[in-house]
This record gives sequence, C-alpha cells and structure tokens, in this order.
Amino acid sequence: MKNCFKEGAITPEFIAESIAHHQVKTNIGAHQIFLGQVRNDIIDNKEVVAIDYSSHEEMANKMFHTIRENTFDKFDLTCMHIYHSIGLVKTGELCLFVFASSAHRKTAQQAIEFIVEEIKTNVPVFGKELFKDNSHVWKVNK
Repeated sequence: MKNCFKEGAITPEFIAESIAHHQVKTNIGAHQIFLGQVRNDIIDNKEVVAIDYSSHEEMANKMFHTIRENTFDKFDLTCMHIYHSIGLVKTGELCLFVFASSAHRKTAQQAIEFIVEEIKTNVPVFGKELFKDNSHVWKVNK
C-alpha cells in the first residue's frame, strides 16, 4: 500500500515532476488536478499563519487506498495519485495534490470531484491551525 503523505508542503516542483512522468503514457488525453492550499483565515480576530497536519497514518493510507480502488471502479481512469501533507504547512503553501488521468476530460473532471469529496469526508487527517499570536485551534479535515 502506498504512503500518500508528504512531510511539509507539497512543492510546485514535485507537481511538475509528477506531470512530466505521464508524458510517456500516450493513451492519456486529459489530466485533471486539484490543489489544496492553506488559507490565511481570520478566526476570532486571529490570523492563521500555518496548519500543522496530523493523522493516524496507517488508517489514513488504508482509506486513501480504498478511495483509489473505488475511483478506478467508478471511472475509466488511466492513473490517479493522491498526496496529502503531514506536519507544518504555511499559508499560501500546498497541502493536497490529487491528480487523475484518463482518455477524456469529463471522466478526469468527474473523478477529481469524487476523490476530493471522499478524502474530505472519510480520511482521518486533522489540522491544528496556528495563529500569528502563537495560539492554535484544532480543525477537522472538512
């Protein structure tokens, strides 16, 4: 089973490299990507500066695997990848990268929508929002 967690932020270089690896798969006609980014929300008049993500990684990876299998059963995909940050991610940085490829764009688009909703609903990932004043609040991955 694949480990879907990346320590810290997911970098644009990692995303570009992932896309480049798919150029040899010439049966792909469409890629769809979802990128989740940490916002600088204001909560109780305090500015979020980062989120510290944690998870029961073994359980979460099992759920990512189940989502992957369910997605391949439901959609005609060539390939699909999920990466979620673990640890500290600053505002403006990326924390979720979902990448689906298929022969046709509508299939890839629908699959991404399905995958992201499944992740948000079912994967035990938690975020501790860190504020500028060094306080924090726990947030469920919704």
